[in-house]
Amino acid sequence: MEESNQTKVTEFIIVGFPNTQRMNKFLFCLLLLVYLFTVFGNLLIFTIIRTDSRLRTPMYFFVSVLSFLEVWYTATTIPKMLSNLLSEKKRISFAGCLLQTYFFHSLGASECYLLTAMAYDRYLAICDPLRYPAIMNTKMCVRLATGCWICGFMCPVSEVILVSQLPFCGPNKIEHIFCDFPPLLSLACTDTSINVLVDFGVNAFIILVTFLFIMISYIKIIQSVLKIRTAEGRKKAFSTCASHLIVVLLFFGSIIFMYVRLKTSYSLDYDRAFAVIYAVLTPLVNPIIYSLRNKEILKAIRRRVQLKTSSRRSPVH
Repeated sequence: MEESNQTKVTEFIIVGFPNTQRMNKFLFCLLLLVYLFTVFGNLLIFTIIRTDSRLRTPMYFFVSVLSFLEVWYTATTIPKMLSNLLSEKKRISFAGCLLQTYFFHSLGASECYLLTAMAYDRYLAICDPLRYPAIMNTKMCVRLATGCWICGFMCPVSEVILVSQLPFCGPNKIEHIFCDFPPLLSLACTDTSINVLVDFGVNAFIILVTFLFIMISYIKIIQSVLKIRTAEGRKKAFSTCASHLIVVLLFFGSIIFMYVRLKTSYSLDYDRAFAVIYAVLTPLVNPIIYSLRNKEILKAIRRRVQLKTSSRRSPVH
């Protein structure tokens, strides 16, 4: 689609990975397998936790909410990425691009808040165990999870409104693997310094404040764990936090370098690489980390498999 300088752009072309056209079918199969595994793995963890009475604790409640969120988080970008790998046009409407950007950022912000709530849960469990059952009851868990979703979906509203009012009259090729604020701002036919500043402010608040809160929680957790006299006790206390900490470092490590900056773009390959990490790889490894590193979830999965196996073998009366 060619646009003149006087014509308003009504759709965009997502360039994706321009140097891999010969490998598009292979990349499609690989990405499809990753997506299916991500959805299956997260839905499995969500279902196991919600149906197993032994896992009805605040920690597993938040893990189940995170798994549910990851399913929708990947659904905002990967299906379109899959279709673009098999399509020559790779087009997306202006409204569709804004919607994809909004839901991707709102779900990403919700994940930041949810990971913070999970850190708070671990902090209370280890640093204030006597008051933990009274504070982190079912009502509090639901309130925290609901608050994470509401705040997450409110955060990108101002950015989307500002971008929707920008004039797009020149090139319409998005040099990225999906629609996002930085590549969109680089295509606007006007000064976007206000947009960049607002984008930086919102992202810095969401990412840095939540990450700082998580790190403070873990500093206090480590201090409490080191006070435990036995090595076995220290290992058991910290093992409940290890999976969450790995997810935090992987997720925040990639989005901090991508979004907390005062430029609309760095290297295009740099942006694409980090986008793959936080949009594809992090949701993929979450079920792996939480299942392989968590004995209780593994036991729950085995119980479910054994139950289904025994029910198939039992005679029909």
